[in-house]
This record gives sequence, C-alpha cells and structure tokens, in this order.
Amino acid sequence: MGRRVKLGERVLIGPNVKIFGPTVVGDDSRLDRFVVVGYPVRRKLLEAGSFSNDVLDALSDGAVIGRGCLLRSFTVVYERVRMGNGVETGHHVLVREETVVGDNVRIGSGTIIDGRVEIGAGTVIQSQAYLPPGTKIGSNVFIGPRAVFTNDRYPPSRRLQGVVVEDEAVIGANATILAGVRIGRRAVVAAGAVVTRDVPPETVVAGVPAKPIATREEFEKKKREWEQRHVDWKPSSPQTPHSRG
Repeated sequence: MGRRVKLGERVLIGPNVKIFGPTVVGDDSRLDRFVVVGYPVRRKLLEAGSFSNDVLDALSDGAVIGRGCLLRSFTVVYERVRMGNGVETGHHVLVREETVVGDNVRIGSGTIIDGRVEIGAGTVIQSQAYLPPGTKIGSNVFIGPRAVFTNDRYPPSRRLQGVVVEDEAVIGANATILAGVRIGRRAVVAAGAVVTRDVPPETVVAGVPAKPIATREEFEKKKREWEQRHVDWKPSSPQTPHSRG
C-alpha cells in the first residue's frame, strides 16, 4: 500500500492487495485478496523503469472507492476511476481508467469495463460482459451475462462511437449492441439479439438483426405470469453478480 493512500474507517484489506497512488477508499469497504486499485495506464507502464510497487505507486494518479464497497478477489481498478458507494464486483473484474461507476452498481465476474465508461446508479452487469470506451449506461439497467457492446462500426477504424443505454433498460444474455446505437428508456433487448439500429423507449426487440416484437408492458405482463407459475422459486439474493455465476 502506497504512502499516499487514504483509508476510511473499518476498511478491510485482504492478503496481497495492492493500492497505488493517492487512492481513497471509503468507510466500511472491503478489498478481497489480490485486488489492485490505482493501476497505472498503458503509457506510464511503457515509460516505467521497473514494475516495482514503489515505481507503480509513484506513477499512479490513484482512484476513488466509495463507502461500503466490496471488491472480490483479482479485481483490477485502474487509476482515475471513481466508484460510488455500495459498489460490488465479482472475481476477475477489470475496470480501466476514467470510468465512473454510480452507487450500488453490481459488476459480475469476468466483466471488462475497458475505460472511459459511465455506469449509472443501481445498474446490474452480470458475468463476462464487455463495455468498450465511450459506453454510457443509465441507472437501474440490467445487463445479462456475456452481453457485448461495441464502439467501432468498421473495425479497425479511426472513428469510435459508444453505445448509450437509457435508464431501466434490459439487455439479455449474449446480446450484441453495435457502435453508436441508443437503447431507449425501459427498452428490452432479447437474449442473443444483434442490435444494429436505435431501439425506441418501452420497446422489446429480438433477432438478428433485432426487430421490435412487443412492448415493455407486454414483457412485464409475461414476466408476472411466469413468476406466478413458479411461486415456489425465490432468488436468494436478487440481482447480485455472484448469485448468477
């Protein structure tokens, strides 16, 4: 742990945790074993004379981890990341530089947030999702496992354009969202869909390429019917990354 690190009250640090630069960790946060916070960006690593802890600490601009966060083992948070209060990560999560994560966000195991990403409060990102630079996710969004967002229509090109997902949208498992697409408020993208065009608010899309098939109201009705037919099943901890693998 570097000399410039500031820890709040009742912070729990596991074995082999590395915290670099002027990182701030809020009260009651927990960093599991082998977590790294404040890791320097690529440019600094290429200029570094060594990868010793002292050198990395001197290079880092630090990160901010809010109150009551839980970072599970092998999570890596780069410098210039700001996490709100109550953020939880699964195992082997990567959050790169200049990313802003809102309060009470859940990030599932193996997810990559590849820098310069915005994630609104209350959003749930399940395991092995990929969010490239420029992605903007609203509040209370649900993103299923292995969902992929892109930022380059004709890769590799010199023009990158991130995806925008508005509040309370749902992105199903293994969905792919092409660069520059906007997913409207409370829209639903079905599992496995490939979204090539903007999705209007309150609209459900499915297929390859994705096309409208229903409204959010119809989706919610089917959801309620499904839940009522399975009244004996109750999730032990709704919308937590570790409970869904």
